[in-house]
Amino acid sequence: MNTVKIYQLNHLSSTQYQRLRTAQQEAALVWNACVAFHLQARMQHLRWPGRTALQKATKGRFALHSQSVQMVTHAFLANVETTQQLRKMHPEMQMRYPYKEKRFYPVSWPAQAVSTQGKRVVLPMGRGRDSLVLPVELPEHSRSVKLVWNQGYELHVSIEASQAEHAPGEGHATVDLGEIHLASVTTTTNEALIVTGRGIRSLKRQRSKALRTIGKKQARCLKHSRRWNKLQRAKTKQARRAERRIRDQRHQATRKVITFCVEQQVGTLFIGNPHGVRKRHAGRHHNQRMSLWEYGRDIDYLNHKATQAHIECFTGSERGTSSQCPECGHKHKPRNRQWTCKACGFSGHRDLVGSINMHTLAFGERVSFPRSYTYLRPAKSRKSSSRADTPPRCLSQLGSQPHVADVVSLEAGYRPNDAKKPVSL
Repeated sequence: MNTVKIYQLNHLSSTQYQRLRTAQQEAALVWNACVAFHLQARMQHLRWPGRTALQKATKGRFALHSQSVQMVTHAFLANVETTQQLRKMHPEMQMRYPYKEKRFYPVSWPAQAVSTQGKRVVLPMGRGRDSLVLPVELPEHSRSVKLVWNQGYELHVSIEASQAEHAPGEGHATVDLGEIHLASVTTTTNEALIVTGRGIRSLKRQRSKALRTIGKKQARCLKHSRRWNKLQRAKTKQARRAERRIRDQRHQATRKVITFCVEQQVGTLFIGNPHGVRKRHAGRHHNQRMSLWEYGRDIDYLNHKATQAHIECFTGSERGTSSQCPECGHKHKPRNRQWTCKACGFSGHRDLVGSINMHTLAFGERVSFPRSYTYLRPAKSRKSSSRADTPPRCLSQLGSQPHVADVVSLEAGYRPNDAKKPVSL
């Protein structure tokens, strides 16, 4: 079991920067060669090239370490295999095999090719070429290394991580991903958890407004002038800072979900894939929110952390789960966070309704709606929210109740407008 640690490569000299740029350009040429080779085989109805064929076709042609070239071909074949599976399982996604040419591509080095010199890492570039020497002190048990561009160069180091030997239990759980509430979880133990994503959405909105303000100033400047370059550095700084904060909150949110599953002795976890929501046109404001919703990363983070906890994890379509009553099956499209059935009078949290209905879809079992749920924030906010539909951080905001931590358990019938009423715990 491996995890990734990210090192930002700041204060690079112009020579180092240019060498990293050239290395990624060479990796892109390897990818483009694999794309052309694979496309030619498909067009001529020949046998698709495998690992041996691609390695032979790219051997000795590029200014990279031989194992770095091989890792690009391996990544290409993994992409083709994933596309094949998605075309069979989700034909509505209309996935295409790799066809676009790339200008840059991340460069990888396996563990046996990486060496260290004190507090520096040495990355070979092939016979007859100088190695890349970067001021990074690798941790113990580090393995492969990848050079990535993310508003600046980063070094992603793979590190061995401990993995649970046995599953926490035999229970089932489902996760309903959302843009407002990042994850809503229900289990067969009649417990529920909601982890909010309002903090992540706020950071993305703050980033968009900051980049818009800087972009307006930049539009009045001559491109690549001193003023333009200064504003471009400010945009990069804002984007990288927001990316770090969003990544941290996403890790904390998904960690809370897996910790909750371990406490409830969950052995199998189903994650709904909300891909169909992205295709629906609902106005430019909502479309922007949907385009900024990175549910694919949420699925990847949950998969990785579930595997580390020895929980079997799989994903699938969640179509129709949020619009069906879990009691009588009546279909209704809710307009707020509270789901109220017009047929039987059932009332409950909208996201928990979707998660409950996933049990029937994924496991073929019916689970009763939980009487209460736990509301968590992925990280401590600077100030408590004043929104009416956000549960209070502590009981002291409700009256003379004793102060507790960030976790507040609320009754399923609790309505946001009743925030001043006492809560039964």
